[in-house]
This record gives sequence, C-alpha cells and structure tokens, in this order.
Amino acid sequence: MSMMTNTLGRYFAGRFLVSAVGVFASIFVLLVLVDYIEMVRKTSGLASASAITVAQTSLYRVPQLLEKLMPFCVLIGAMTCYLALSRRLELVVARAAGVSAWQFVSPALASSIILGTLATVAYNPMSANLRELSKRMEAELFGSAPGGGIQDASGFWLNQINSDGQSIINAARSEQQGVRLTGLTVFRFRWSQGNDDRRPNDSKLQFEERIEAREATLEEGRWAFKSVRRYSLDKPPVDQENFYLTTTLTPAQVRNSFSTPETVSFWQLPGYIRSSESSGFATAGYRLQYHKLIAQPFLLAAMVMLAASVSLRFFRMGGVQKMVLSGVGAGFLLYVLSKVTEDLSKAELMHPIAAAWLPVCVGGLTGFLALLYQEDG
Repeated sequence: MSMMTNTLGRYFAGRFLVSAVGVFASIFVLLVLVDYIEMVRKTSGLASASAITVAQTSLYRVPQLLEKLMPFCVLIGAMTCYLALSRRLELVVARAAGVSAWQFVSPALASSIILGTLATVAYNPMSANLRELSKRMEAELFGSAPGGGIQDASGFWLNQINSDGQSIINAARSEQQGVRLTGLTVFRFRWSQGNDDRRPNDSKLQFEERIEAREATLEEGRWAFKSVRRYSLDKPPVDQENFYLTTTLTPAQVRNSFSTPETVSFWQLPGYIRSSESSGFATAGYRLQYHKLIAQPFLLAAMVMLAASVSLRFFRMGGVQKMVLSGVGAGFLLYVLSKVTEDLSKAELMHPIAAAWLPVCVGGLTGFLALLYQEDG
C-alpha cells in the first residue's frame, strides 16, 4: 500500500505540475502578445524600432507582471488538475483503494511549496533583471531625442536643494533603481542676490532655466546629463552634448524616490532595507515585499487548498459549476484582502509581517476547513 501511495503521489504531483505550468505558460504567451501589440502601436512612428527589438522589450517586461499572477495560475492549475481527475473517475478509483483526499492533495501541496521557493529565490531575481533590460531597451527606443521622445504623463519626480539653488527633476523612466534616468526635464532655480549664508526661504528663489536631456547618470557628487538642450528666459536654446549638475544626493536617497520594491530582487532587498534605514527613509514597502516573497511558497499552498476544496466533488453529484465559481470568487477575495493589507502596511498602519502572512493564513484556513467539512463532515 505504501508503494502504491508513493506511486499515486508522484502521479498526482506530476499532473498538478503539468496543469500549473500549462496555465502559467498560456497566460505568459497571452500577455506577451498583448504587450507586443501595444508596443507596436507606441513605436509605429519610430523608424529605428525593429520588430525584433520591440518583441524583446515585450518579452522582458512580462515576467515581472506575471509574477503577481502566479497564485492565480496555481489556483486555476490545481482546479483544472482535480477536475480532470474527477471527470476521468481517477479520484473514485483512488478513494476505492483507500486513499483519502488528504493523501492525494498533499503531493500538490508539496509541489506548490517547491514552486513557490523557486519563484522566490530564482524567478524573482530573473524577472527583476529582465525588467531592467526592458527599461534600457525602452530608453533606446524612445530616448533618441532631447526630452526623451515619448514620456509618461507624470513619470518620476525628484527635488534637490543645495548651495547653488533648487532643481526639480522629472524623468519619464528610471533604470538601475534611479541611478540612470531617461527622458528628463529639469527646472533650475537660483538664490536671489543679497542673501546671507543661511538657507534662504523659497520666496528668495528665482527661475534660472529649463533643461531637457535624453539621459542622466548619478555620479559622485553630480548628475551627468547627455544630449542636453537648455532653455532660459533671455537667451535662445543651447544644445550641449554633456552637462553636469552638482548634487548631494546618494544612491540610497535616489532609490527611495525612483525605485519601487517590486523592482528589487529578493537577494538585494535586505541590503536595500539596511541602506534605507541608515538614510532615514521609510522601509515599509521594502519590508513588505521581502516578507511577501518569503510567504509566497505558503501562499501557493493555500491556493492549492482552496482549489481542492471546490474541485474534488464528483461530476455525477452535480453542482461542479457552482463550486468552480466559488473557488474563483474565493481567489478574487483573497487578492482583494492582499491589496488591502498591502496598502495598510505601506501606510504604516499594519506591520509588514502581518500584512504578508494574513492572506496566507486566511486562504489556507478557509481551504482547510472547507475540505475538512467535505471529507469528515
């Protein structure tokens, strides 16, 4: 019986993996096609944009987006797996042989934990690196002219004040966690004459010039701009290949303004948290992302529990459609709960550990109790 159970366990685990990976691959292809069509629309007026470059940009953008949909891929994959087994009466045979529902759910649970671990330690760093490559390729596509070509409506904003005055920097896109910016517009203000050595009030600032640049890189004590056009009130525009703007900002300070926790890989998050703490910045977003990645294997296991609780009913008993819809609804409600806890954590109204693990506990306990009620009454 032990050998039969092991054989069945490997069989059920294999069927679950095939279903989950199949759903993941299907959604991946769909997202790539949709993103590629959108990128083709955006680059239709650019003569330098080749079809291969546009396709690579779309291919590199999708993995990070798909990472957020991974729990739903596991949920749909597990439901598909168990419904197929039930339709072919394989679950009936397993139950007749004395195998309980807990025994043929446990292989999927173990497989989901392994998948979640791989997603945290391998897939997440890969998706973050590919996202950086996609940003670099977008900068090459859209940043061929001063001003960066096509810019976002808001982009990223940064304000710096030093002895030279005030500079307000707007960038359409950021790379390397804000160290390299593209599609820039800079508004420079200088201190008015007659001020003492103390920091003047904002009312003492006077507009000096507006700068548009293709890209800028943060160096030691300065921003290095390339392909610059400078506009002032009393002079015609001036084009420069290089321009330098002094700054007291550090990479940690810039990262806090331009980067998002989702763009930082799992292995770099502890260092980012320490550097942000030492610089006096809020670390709630980074801590939340770190604990979410740690909890990801158990979140996938909770999705398997939810899927098993709604898809083990025999087809001859009827009501399968309602059970499937209830499973999808439970997954959606769990997603809403995760977004609510995420917003509360970023607002520092909930501890990041509680925000990351609450959806896992709710989803896992809901699936466990529903399955326990079905099996043991």
